[in-house]
Amino acid sequence: MRRIARWVGLVAIVFLLKGTNVMAADTDQVAVVETKFGKMVIEFYDKDAPKTTANFIKLAKEGYYNGTTFHRVIPGFMIQGGDPNSKSDDRGTHGMGGPGYTVEAEIKHDTSAARWPPHAPVVQAIQRSGRAAASFSSTSKRNDFLNGDYTVFGNVISGMDVADKIVGVARDPRDNPNDKVEMKVSITTRAEALKK
Repeated sequence: MRRIARWVGLVAIVFLLKGTNVMAADTDQVAVVETKFGKMVIEFYDKDAPKTTANFIKLAKEGYYNGTTFHRVIPGFMIQGGDPNSKSDDRGTHGMGGPGYTVEAEIKHDTSAARWPPHAPVVQAIQRSGRAAASFSSTSKRNDFLNGDYTVFGNVISGMDVADKIVGVARDPRDNPNDKVEMKVSITTRAEALKK
């Protein structure tokens, strides 16, 4: 089962320290993740993870992520969101939803020193296994224990300050923000997304 992503929409964005991009985007399409704190813009690595990228774009265009929340935030490590269960007031189910199907994992890159040096860019990845429909993760350092478990399919090119604000919100004992941080995800062109 190592090669199968449990939930197709399960996304992880690993925010490493800012630096030079070590991979190039393969398409002009980008995702825009809008929140009450601002927006994050994510470019895609379609050639490295064509199935993962296509599925994420499909779900975003269908409005799958709209109204979902960042249901888990851990300062100094990550933020997770996009699970359809997070629309419910039953916080015990947040992080356990999904689209009802799986996508084969496309694990080709990791966060090791060779591939992602200490000042590597923000990386988006789909989680190989887990319970949330879309999981956005934020780290302030390399986390080699994540290696080999994630399909890297993109990079955050704008909006690090937004992730910093989300990871800093007050949260309950399960790391779920006390006040909901909802998202809306759309697909557009790089030029349109980066307009000031």
